[in-house]
Amino acid sequence: MFDHDGNPVRTGRAAVNGTSLHYRTAGSGPAVVLLHGVPKTGYHWRYLLPKLTPHYTVVVPDLRGLGDSARPADGYDSVTMSEDVAELMTALGHETYAVVGEDWGAVIGYQLAARHRDRVTSLVFAEALFPGFGFEDHTALTAENVASGMHLWHLGFYFQPDVPEMLIAGRERELITYLIKFERSRPDSATPDAIEEYVRCYSMPGGIRAMLAIYRAMLVDAEQNRQAAQRKLDLPVLALGGSAFIGERAESQARIVAGDVTGLVFDAGHDLAEEVPDEMADALLPFLAKHQQPA
Repeated sequence: MFDHDGNPVRTGRAAVNGTSLHYRTAGSGPAVVLLHGVPKTGYHWRYLLPKLTPHYTVVVPDLRGLGDSARPADGYDSVTMSEDVAELMTALGHETYAVVGEDWGAVIGYQLAARHRDRVTSLVFAEALFPGFGFEDHTALTAENVASGMHLWHLGFYFQPDVPEMLIAGRERELITYLIKFERSRPDSATPDAIEEYVRCYSMPGGIRAMLAIYRAMLVDAEQNRQAAQRKLDLPVLALGGSAFIGERAESQARIVAGDVTGLVFDAGHDLAEEVPDEMADALLPFLAKHQQPA
């Protein structure tokens, strides 16, 4: 990954919250942390990062258990994973920062904002649904879910202990390639280098176990989200959706937990930073600039 001048990003590891996170960082200015979803890694942000580094110090962690971060036995609920990121940002010297999250990274980003209201200046909530507020509804085999492309069949599959590990082992490439391409309206945006990186990381020892653990924590996440939502966020939220996947539901989800929400839907599928990075940057930059604090 490279910054806007073509320089390789800096990489490191940090011991935080009982685990070790791998992270990348580049740029200068106020801090922005980018949180990826599943089955991706921090590499997901490779196109967006150089569009931000002329103005911001960008931090891109691999979330707990994913990418090149450590794969502990537990701690895959969104509160624990948000505390990983909070401790990372402290370790890197960033007292305040904006949060940009997509998919599971958006749910974790919400918990980060809810738990550290004095530190998070703004939240970008991209292509995500909240456990506890409708995510589970899309696991149902209904005509509406199937017709809209939102039958999330794999959630129930992942919940069954041991069987997914048995069936996925040795077939990580097939599963990840299918999921990444199926959820996009631009399948060719899943470039070979990205597929190789995601397959490499999820094929490492514990990679699939960690991925499944995130989904298996959904019932815990649901209770955590309901508790946190009792007090709405008072920071600005930009909710982004792809018309071929979550779309306008991203905004309606964000309005459950925050009062100051702006919504935008792109002509895209689920992975905005890889499908429409220029359009995403055009939305992010003015939003971040309006709500940033000095470095």
